[in-house]
Amino acid sequence: MPHRPALSNASIDLTHEVDVLDERGRCSTIAIPSERPLTVYVDKRELVTLMTLGSAPEALTLGYLRNQRLVRSIEEIVSLQVDWEVNAVAVRTRSGIADIEERTARKVVTTGCGQGSVFGDLMEEVDTITLPADARLAQSVLYRIVDTIRTQPSIYKQAGSVHGCALFSSEGRLLYFIEDVGRHNAVDAIAGKMWLDDMRGDDKVFYTTGRLTSEMVIKGAQMGIPFLLSRSGTTRMGHTVAQRLGMTLLARCTGKHFLLLTGKERLVYEPHLLSSVISLA
Repeated sequence: MPHRPALSNASIDLTHEVDVLDERGRCSTIAIPSERPLTVYVDKRELVTLMTLGSAPEALTLGYLRNQRLVRSIEEIVSLQVDWEVNAVAVRTRSGIADIEERTARKVVTTGCGQGSVFGDLMEEVDTITLPADARLAQSVLYRIVDTIRTQPSIYKQAGSVHGCALFSSEGRLLYFIEDVGRHNAVDAIAGKMWLDDMRGDDKVFYTTGRLTSEMVIKGAQMGIPFLLSRSGTTRMGHTVAQRLGMTLLARCTGKHFLLLTGKERLVYEPHLLSSVISLA
């Protein structure tokens, strides 16, 4: 069995009701997403404060430490305890994080919503990542993924103002779905869940409602995932990093429409689907 640190199972309300007036002066009550700070302490040292919805705080913390390359192995983590009364999470490691001051000193501010910074040396690790060249994604599976997201119950449908990320198998089976106030938090939470479940990324597909920025592409690559899908688009740097990695990016994925940007050899077009696409045009 893979090592699992001792984890809390913290829960908290994800939405908050407020009174509003519409354009006719009519009063009603709507739900809005909750947003709260979560300060991460590692071995009693304050590391970072993440602004989060709070849907998966343990997985978010683990994924953040993983994607920032501050903790290389989940075996290094002894316990992780979230306390919403003080909006903090305490992480205890076996032997601490070596050179933590130096490793967290240099940051690159990114375009992520909310807390969106990555430590500078992550950019230098891109060339060490190898994604599977033989991975393939069928066009019909792509459509199945998009349709699954469309019908997925979500905070977004209830209250709006959040991003969603999901992990799928190469056959289109939904494995994880996470929403948060920033897409970077949602991807970190999925990375944390993969770590806990000892799950590989080389045969997985990642979906996000947000932009595929360089930060999102790098995090996807660190998780070993060859396919990144977005309901939105990408940025120039996101595109450049994906090309450098040999990652497959698909943007504007809605209904039967998509734009294949990079890694084109991995997508398997299915001619029998063309007629249905044309009829919807």
